[in-house]
Order: sequence, then C-alpha cells, then structure tokens
Amino acid sequence: MKFNWKASVSALALAVSSGLQADVLPAHQSESPWFTDAQTKIASKLETTNNFKAKNVILFVGDGMGISTLTASRIRKGQLAGHPGEEGYLAWEAFPGTALVKTYNVDAQTPDSAGTMTAMMSGLKTDVGVIGVDADIERGECATVAGNEVITALELAEIKGLSTGVVSTARITHATPAATYAKSADRNWEDISDMPEEAIAAGCVDIADQLVHFEQFLEARYSGIDVDGIDVAMGGGRRHFLPKDAAFNSNDAVSEVEGDRTDERDLTAEWQAMYDDGVYVTDKAGFEAIDAASTTRLLGLFNESHMQYDADRENDVAGEPSIAEMTDKAIDILDNNEKGYFLMVESGRIDHAHHAGNASGALSDTLAFEAAIQAAIDATDPSETLILVTADHGHVFTIAGYPKRGNPILGKVVNVGADDAAEAADGMPYTTVGYMNGIGFADLGTETDSDAVYAEDVNAGRMDLSAVDTTAAGYHQEALIPLSSETHSGEDIALHGMGPGSQLIQGVIEQSVVFHLINQSLGLIEE
Repeated sequence: MKFNWKASVSALALAVSSGLQADVLPAHQSESPWFTDAQTKIASKLETTNNFKAKNVILFVGDGMGISTLTASRIRKGQLAGHPGEEGYLAWEAFPGTALVKTYNVDAQTPDSAGTMTAMMSGLKTDVGVIGVDADIERGECATVAGNEVITALELAEIKGLSTGVVSTARITHATPAATYAKSADRNWEDISDMPEEAIAAGCVDIADQLVHFEQFLEARYSGIDVDGIDVAMGGGRRHFLPKDAAFNSNDAVSEVEGDRTDERDLTAEWQAMYDDGVYVTDKAGFEAIDAASTTRLLGLFNESHMQYDADRENDVAGEPSIAEMTDKAIDILDNNEKGYFLMVESGRIDHAHHAGNASGALSDTLAFEAAIQAAIDATDPSETLILVTADHGHVFTIAGYPKRGNPILGKVVNVGADDAAEAADGMPYTTVGYMNGIGFADLGTETDSDAVYAEDVNAGRMDLSAVDTTAAGYHQEALIPLSSETHSGEDIALHGMGPGSQLIQGVIEQSVVFHLINQSLGLIEE
C-alpha cells in the first residue's frame, strides 16, 4: 500500500489546530529543555518586527573564522565557564538572520582576504591579492588599476555624510581593513618600501598613504563631492607610517628602526597637520585618556606590526587596548553624528593563529572578538543599528574523532563510555582538533605568542602525544601536509545579523551580497 503523506500531514495539522498537542506529545518530550528551548527560539523569531532601514551599520569580520572555528570556540567558551560546552552559543549566534556565504575569488577556488573583503565592501567579486579594484586587473601591475577602481560601502557612507570607522587587531594597512578605503594592484603595497620602482613611477600610491590622505583621494576620484575623511582608524602597522629612521621610533618600538618608509615621510605627522581636531595615540594610556564625547577624529596605531594576540596583550611594551575596548570607543565617537555611521571591525589575529597551527590562540582571539560584538550590542539600539558578523574565509581546521560530550575541545580524544585517551591505528593518542596542512606539531608550553612557532622547523605528521598537554596555550596541533604556514580553506562561512534589514540574511549567498545588505539598510546608493 502506498503511504499517503498528504493525509498524514493533514491529520497532524488537525490535531495541532485542535489543541491536541498534549495528547500527541509525551510529557518527557514536550517538557524537555531541548524541546522548550527550541520552541522559545521559534517564538522569538515570530515576534521579530524589524524595519528595513538602519541609521547605523557595524560590520564585524573575523578573519579566518570558519564554521569549525565557531563550533570549537562555542565549546571552548562553555568549558571555560565550567560547562560541557556543546550546548552554548556565541553572542551573535542568537541573531535572527543567518546565511551561508560562498567565498571563492574570481580566479581562485580557495580565496584570500583581499579579494573576499573587496567583495563585501564593493558588491562584486575580484581576484586574489588585489584591493578595491575589479577583476579586470593584473596583480602587481600599477597601470591596470586606473579605470578598474570600485567604490566601497565606507566611501559611499562618507559621501552620504555618515561618520566612518575602521578597527582591526591586524595592521590597519592589511588586506581586510585596507579594502574599506584603498585601491591597490597588490595587497602587499602597505608602504612605499614594499612597492616596485615602476609602480611608484607610474603613480600608484601605497596603502598607508591612501589611509592618511583618504579625503583627498576620494574627492579627486569623484567630482562634486565633499567628505571629511575617516573619523576613527585603530589597529597596528605603525611601521608603514613612519620614516626608516630611528629618530621616529615610538615608545614601544621592538625593532632597532621601527619605520619602513623610504620616502622620509612621517604620515602620522601629516595626518595631525591636516586635522586640528585629530587625536593620535600609540598606547593603552593614550587610548584611555580619550574623551569620546569631545573627540571627533582618532588615529590609533598601537603596534609596529600587528597588534598582540589577545592572550599575549599583557606582554606588550606600552600596553594595547582590547578589541572590545576599541569597538566601544569607536562607537562612542561615531555616534556623535546624528546622521549615523558605518563601522568595520576586524579580528585579524584569528587568522594568524590558524596559520601558525595554534588552535588555542585562534579560539582565544575568537572569544575576545565575541566580547567586542557584545560591547556593540550593549552600546547600540537594535531598532536603528544593523550588526553583521561574518568571516572572510575559513581554514583547514578540523574537529574529528568520536570524543564524548564535554571532552576538552583542545584535549585528546576520549571516546564515549571510556576514561582514557583513545588510540589511533598507530597506537598513539590523538586530539579532537587539528589541521590538514601547516607547520605541524610544536610543544611550546605556556607560550601565548602563536607566531613563536615560526622559529621551529616544520614538523608535520604523527607524534606521540602521551606526555604532552595539548590544552596548553603553546601547543600547536599536528598537521598532515608539511607547509611553512597553514592555509585558508574554500568552504562556505557564516553570516549572522540583527537589526533593520537582517531579515534579508538567509539562504546561501555570494560574498558580494554583504555589500548590498549594507546598502539596502543605509540607502547608500540613491535610486
């Protein structure tokens, strides 16, 4: 007899509509916290009455924060609080809008941050390694830039009269933050010393110069506009703004000569000369002295290169603000504009810890990123601010084996029903998380600087972990394929959103759709 599924569905619908749930569902099912928690989540979604237009948009980008990183960080968060971990949520995972995002570049199956962030900022995909330009360009060829520049959401927000901000724990000239404001044939042209002579001769400008003179370059590109420049820029990368002269070293310089610029220009001085209302800070004390109510423009360069990993911040020479503190300060300054603002916040060092094969560092920076997102939630009105949380790409970071519930996410696999670590076919224990490729195993103990592994030899393959504390900050996971640095991955990443317009975040989308979500909420492109 053929099963009549339509009749069965109709019967169930009739039972539910007739109030017969109590008869249909066993009490142990309907009263289970799994069941009631899911009911509550559906009910909250049904109550959502978002408008489509926002006053402000904050885009959070966790660099390298793929799906496996979200899962592992969620578990890690719960376990640090004394719970099994799997049942918890990261702050943004409660947002009502969720989509999967395809990350490939025009010329690459597995992408880089320059191409992915350009897609999110401009609404079109482009090639690996280029910033603020379309795919009709040859990487490294300055002559191909002219005529292929794209306008970004940040630039459109400036033209509309909104305040704008860029915050990153990486160098502020690095690919992700740079894609909000710069146009470059190569993501590596962070200062003039990074550029080939022919590119300089052809008139291309380095990324640090484009940040400092953003207002001038934007007004030259589009006639008839009048903008006041980026209001808040905070991150690392001070070396790209200073001359290659020890006389210009900052208070926490770690190199004998901090600056890299070979044109003898001090861009921090040029910025201060342009903006009488500008506040320039280089350390935690200067940051904490900022009065957000009276400050209208801020440039913070807190490290010679990238800012510290969150677990390593206490070791900084002059002190650094956390990403949560920078986010809160940026919002405090930007929301002085009654017209609204656009802010991009990047957690850049999640990516770097993964490249170093250090899951502990990656998860630590992801949880610091969560604190920044929570700070934004607490500081904004959900009826007027669209908050987007996403990544640019993932990593070849895996969660595997059959560990029992609550097994330490950074620990060795202990199977369901067992007390001791499981053994692989080679007779040795193995960890739940690991990497497909990279530098491989390193036991650096309590070392919190993930990059310390680059002083070690590549050590891929299986190791005997019996006496190794794999939960220590300095443990670097095993990798299958030996490489000098672990690579990005090509799978989809997640996009979460709350606030006006977040109801449009659904399904599987191209990464370029992120721009159009921002535009739809802020009305950047007037019809």
